[in-house]
Amino acid sequence: MSETEATYQLRYLPIFFDDLSEKVTYISEVLKNIEAANDLIDAVEKVILARLPVAESFERYHTTKERPYPYYRIHVGNFNVYYVVIDDDKNNKIMEVRRFLYNKQNRIDYL
Repeated sequence: MSETEATYQLRYLPIFFDDLSEKVTYISEVLKNIEAANDLIDAVEKVILARLPVAESFERYHTTKERPYPYYRIHVGNFNVYYVVIDDDKNNKIMEVRRFLYNKQNRIDYL
């Protein structure tokens, strides 16, 4: 690894898990599709871990509010994972996963 290459640590906000749990519970209990709920959990984990080494290599997601850290978005089927990258020090950064939202939700209310 070169001196200028950043490494990313992964961190989740509790609200991300609340969002994910809400969607998974709806799919498994209301829609009665446990397999789809489990597949969603697996897909979310897979895309987050795949993004971790290159967290800043994608287009920033522009929000209407000024923010100290820009958001990034990962598409997972009909859902989006939102995260920010926080500078810990020169070569160490934190990929902080913040929200998991249905793509039809009004993101202005949540981001």
